[in-house]
Amino acid sequence: MDVPGRARVEETRPGGMKSRGWAIEARALGKNFGPVRALDQLDLQVSEGEFFGFLGPNGAGKTTTLHLFATLLRPSRGTALVFGRDIVRGDLAVRQSIGLVFQETTLDRDLSAEENLRFAGRLWGLPESTIRARTEEVLRPFDLFDRRNDLVRTFSGGMRRAVEVARGLLHRPRLLFLDEPTTGLDPRARRTLWSAIHGLRASLGMTLFLTTHYVEEAEPCDRVAILDRGRIVALGSPAELKSAAGVDSLEDVFLATAGRSLPEAHAPMAPADSED
Repeated sequence: MDVPGRARVEETRPGGMKSRGWAIEARALGKNFGPVRALDQLDLQVSEGEFFGFLGPNGAGKTTTLHLFATLLRPSRGTALVFGRDIVRGDLAVRQSIGLVFQETTLDRDLSAEENLRFAGRLWGLPESTIRARTEEVLRPFDLFDRRNDLVRTFSGGMRRAVEVARGLLHRPRLLFLDEPTTGLDPRARRTLWSAIHGLRASLGMTLFLTTHYVEEAEPCDRVAILDRGRIVALGSPAELKSAAGVDSLEDVFLATAGRSLPEAHAPMAPADSED
């Protein structure tokens, strides 16, 4: 692990893209909840600008890891840095550099989409003129700018998730955490959401950190860590992982490395007009 704050030479990260440094560095990171080891001895480095995926079943420790990096939990042991800032001693600085989209919605359904974003913008200390401009910037890719004055309770599940993502991007974070962002969405809503996220990522130059149990969502990642029972059991690009295991899918990689199948490996089908 590099010394915090020390400049690093530009290097080529996985996928051939240039990295200015590490977005995330973790060493021997662990978290206990009572006698349960939710995360055990995590060693990980994520490059700036990388699209990194955590793939694993529910209960594997994905959300715990994300919450540690986002400073919502304190580690039981080990250390982690986000853009060179310690997640414990530098938690406020870490929070200023990240955006977070939770598994469960945290929007106020009795407010409009614009009001939810304006409230978030004020918490970030953004000027009103900046909030107005960025509200359009983050809602247009989701085709929601024209409905910015509608109450969130009138939105479909996919639209609500889009507003959640838009809110997470409002302050232009360097790193966006997405925790199971498409769970419960129909295929059309998932495609729309991911298309907009990738477009915004390209324009803002963000690092993306995704947790998912859907193999289709992990396939486009630059690198994937397969997590099982709180431990990383495989790490590499999707192509590298499949080649090393001699299989054709990430689901089979999980089977080969964890010795069991990946529950809910594929996103379920749902009616295109599903509200939740």
